[in-house]
Amino acid sequence: MHGNHHHQWRHAMRRGFGAAREEMRRARREHRRGGRLFEQGDLRWAALALIAEAPRHGYDIIKEIEERSGGAYAPSPGVVYPTLTLLEDMGYATVSADGGRKLYAITADGTKVLEAHKAEVDSLFALMAETKARQSRPAPELHRAWENLRAALNLRVARAPMSAEQVLAVTAALDEAAKTIERS
Repeated sequence: MHGNHHHQWRHAMRRGFGAAREEMRRARREHRRGGRLFEQGDLRWAALALIAEAPRHGYDIIKEIEERSGGAYAPSPGVVYPTLTLLEDMGYATVSADGGRKLYAITADGTKVLEAHKAEVDSLFALMAETKARQSRPAPELHRAWENLRAALNLRVARAPMSAEQVLAVTAALDEAAKTIERS
């Protein structure tokens, strides 16, 4: 049932709002990616590219990916450290001790394989940048008004069932608001 409501909302929004159309495109891209920012193997390229920029600790890689994705994705240590070990085992990274922590740096072979996968790496970092750009919040007053509308609609729908006239009145108010926003 939830999926059906989501489906109906997507179609209604696509018809009414320019911004919603872009949101739908984004949702479709994420759906194709299984709702994940990274596909299988993407973390390997991200980690390798980051240590190519500068030697890093595993924690630094987690924080850098989180920063570059605008907080949308922070890989867990349980995924990052095995990935770094794999890069080391493949000869793409070296590890040195740095105050009791492991510091990872790229090797010449790592640089070669990174160059060979430049298009994938560039695409991955572009996706992170796009995700970060989407994470920015609207102006506080816009966010407040948005939340007020959402809360009012949720409260009204949760109350006793609406009559046909009430449904028409709420629908008309929302449609008018949508038109006003689209023209702004």
